Amino acid sequence: MEVYRNVCPRNCFCTCSMLSYAENGKLIRVTGDSEHGFTRGKLCSKGYAYTQRVYDAKRILHPMRQYPRGSGRWHRIAWDEAMDIVTRKMLELKGRYGSFRPICFNKQTGNIGILHYALDGFFAALESTVVNGTSCWSAGLDAFLYTFGDMRKSDPEDMVNSKIIIIWGGNPAWTALHQMYYINQAQENGAKVIVIDPVFTATAAQADIFIQPKAASDGALALGMAKYIIEQNIHDQDFLQQFVEGGKEFIQYVANLSDQWIEKETGLPREAWQEVAHLYATQRPGCIWLGLGLQRHANGGQNFRGILALAALTGNIGVSGAGVYYPSQEHWRLLNWHTRDAFLKKAEPAIRTVSLNNFAEEVSKLSEPPVKMLFLAGRDLWQDANTGALAAALEQMELVVQADHFLNRSSHFADIFLPSTTQFEEWDLVPSYWHHWIAVNQQAIEPRGECRSDLQIAQNLAHKINELAPGCVCDPQVGSEEEWVAQELSPELLESLNVTSFSELLEKPRKLRVSPLAWADLNFPTPSGKLELKSGLALADGFPLLPEFSRGFYPPVHYPYRLLTPHLNSGSNSQFTNLHWLSWGIDEPKLRINPRLAQKLKIQDNDRIRVYNHLGEVVLPVRITATVPEDTVLTYTGWFPGKTQINRLIDGKSCDMGIRGTGQPGIALYDTYVNLSAV
Repeated sequence: MEVYRNVCPRNCFCTCSMLSYAENGKLIRVTGDSEHGFTRGKLCSKGYAYTQRVYDAKRILHPMRQYPRGSGRWHRIAWDEAMDIVTRKMLELKGRYGSFRPICFNKQTGNIGILHYALDGFFAALESTVVNGTSCWSAGLDAFLYTFGDMRKSDPEDMVNSKIIIIWGGNPAWTALHQMYYINQAQENGAKVIVIDPVFTATAAQADIFIQPKAASDGALALGMAKYIIEQNIHDQDFLQQFVEGGKEFIQYVANLSDQWIEKETGLPREAWQEVAHLYATQRPGCIWLGLGLQRHANGGQNFRGILALAALTGNIGVSGAGVYYPSQEHWRLLNWHTRDAFLKKAEPAIRTVSLNNFAEEVSKLSEPPVKMLFLAGRDLWQDANTGALAAALEQMELVVQADHFLNRSSHFADIFLPSTTQFEEWDLVPSYWHHWIAVNQQAIEPRGECRSDLQIAQNLAHKINELAPGCVCDPQVGSEEEWVAQELSPELLESLNVTSFSELLEKPRKLRVSPLAWADLNFPTPSGKLELKSGLALADGFPLLPEFSRGFYPPVHYPYRLLTPHLNSGSNSQFTNLHWLSWGIDEPKLRINPRLAQKLKIQDNDRIRVYNHLGEVVLPVRITATVPEDTVLTYTGWFPGKTQINRLIDGKSCDMGIRGTGQPGIALYDTYVNLSAV
């Protein structure tokens, strides 16, 4: 067997380094790479299932055309024909409307490899319409920008040195499996692990303390903890005086909050937050992990600001074992971003953007010119909010093109399907937004069938357009994928990795030589140069000067139950759950409800229940479990081919923050409310 190094490119904390074993040109098995210091030779179930993903019988291996749209009658066509159809329509639309703006490029993070940004660069070069925003981290990111001036975090391996680990709204036992090793090591060294979550998760089951506040009340809980820490005089007064802007004003603000108010907002007895606050303030160093779901509320950013204030109050910043953890692209700045920018003629192309949060409604309203063509890459539109509006939006498209591995729900509306390579059939560089390791993804096998990478597709499109209309866009880009990967490694990145050339990264993954501790110098790139609890930038952007608690959306009278839609542990958004190895035992999604609510509704396990709101309804079987509170119901989102689509009930409300960091507010996925009735 021949052995190659690969990297999992899914949107995941761990960005696992893998070894792939190929024999006679076929991928035989995949294992973890023991040379990678963070993932340590282990994979999750999805990683071990990659061989099935590559060779699954339903994977599309050739360009396909569906005619008529929605008929399910797909037939194979040649790449030349596919490129001809796509580019001629693009040029016809440009001729009709005077620009490429009638073409919308809609991509998400199905693959975060750097070479997959070639399509982003190509459509930006056209100055087309581009979907902007992310469902992941926008609101939380802005809270860090207002407070710290940047989003930086310590090396997650340093978590072993913590005495208190607060996992707030995260479930790493499912979503960041390799980090649990460092959390468990800290526990063995005597650390206390505290989980704060409205749902009793797999991570909560391994914690020393679990508290269950009302969803979206986290800011009030943080302020309650701050109030107790100040009242008990266990805050770090020296740190506040030297390194924090607005410490006095914040102390005055929380002093006016009553314990009764905090109890009402959070649904918790005061003993709960007081115990956690005491441990965090006295058993230093302590760190806080802020989960992505925590900021998916209309008040998510302000909630984050309240929690960040706890680190400032206790001085848990810039020292080993302390800090606040959240995804960061700090080290991505060391990349050259050659792949993204190679197609561009202008430094700032005049692209038109449409928000991800309510894509269907917003794209339908665009005019002068309207959007008439859609190009999808690395995503399934049925992961969007308000999917009931998607059909009407897609019907107005004259051409829909999809680049992916499998037909999915979006394919019903596609005209052309372009088969994409997996990471084993292409070269790439996949940075992590969590740990400090970087590895090169080698091509292990030849592309199956006629599959092509996103880079190759972008090159093909540029070449064909220039053939049909010379000089219409930038010159077609050439070069092998391996050469493109090498061009992403800036001199600063090579130096940080302690290598002199690209070839050295093929020997083993490398760790960046950067400070393992965020903010060790206690210099913050804020207007005051300090950590800002009092943020003039926040005020200028329309938010409170201080981390005050802002109420989000509360249940309307007719829809009293909050609907949560987290991910399955065997899937990544709409990916993987189509594989038999990972979907066995998952017959259909179920609605998890509290036993008291089940008794109130007079329903039993596996009874079917109608879940509805102003957008529509779905019918799901019931799973009765005490892991969810009485006022909340939960179902896992994902593919579930042919099964009920829960996203039709999500209306795309925006979070409070997100514009400063990503240009669009985050999406308040977890401020969805429904009612229930027995079927």
